[in-house]
Amino acid sequence: MERRGRSGSSAERRQAAYRLGLRAEARAALFLRLKGWRILARRYRAAGGEIDIIARRGRVIAFVEVKARATPQAALDAITPASQRRIAAAARMWQSGRTDLARSTLRFDAVLLCPRHLPRHIANAFIPEER
Repeated sequence: MERRGRSGSSAERRQAAYRLGLRAEARAALFLRLKGWRILARRYRAAGGEIDIIARRGRVIAFVEVKARATPQAALDAITPASQRRIAAAARMWQSGRTDLARSTLRFDAVLLCPRHLPRHIANAFIPEER
C-alpha cells in the first residue's frame, strides 16, 4: 500500500483549497447578510474573471472578494493587481445591459477571514484600473 506524505497529491491540495474557499465564501455571505446586505450572486463567473459575492444594501452594490488567510494583512495582500483586474472584468460583464444600476453606487469590497478573528469587511478595498 502506497503512503503519501502529510501534504498529499497536488490534486488533493487543490480540492482542499477549493473546499476551504467554498466554506470561506459561505461564512462571508452569512456575515454580510447579518450586516443587512442582500446577496445577489455568489461565485459569478464571466469571461476573464470571477466575483466571489455580489451584494446590495440600499443603493450600494458591492463586488466582494473573499480571502481566508492566516493574518488579515496576508489576506489583504492576496488581492493582487492581477486579481483586481479579473474581478473588475467580471464586474463589467455583470453590469452590462443592466439599466437598473443607474442610481447605484458600485464598489469593490473585501471580506477577510482569519483564524481566531472576526470576519473583517473592508469597503472600497480597491479601485480597479481603468481599461
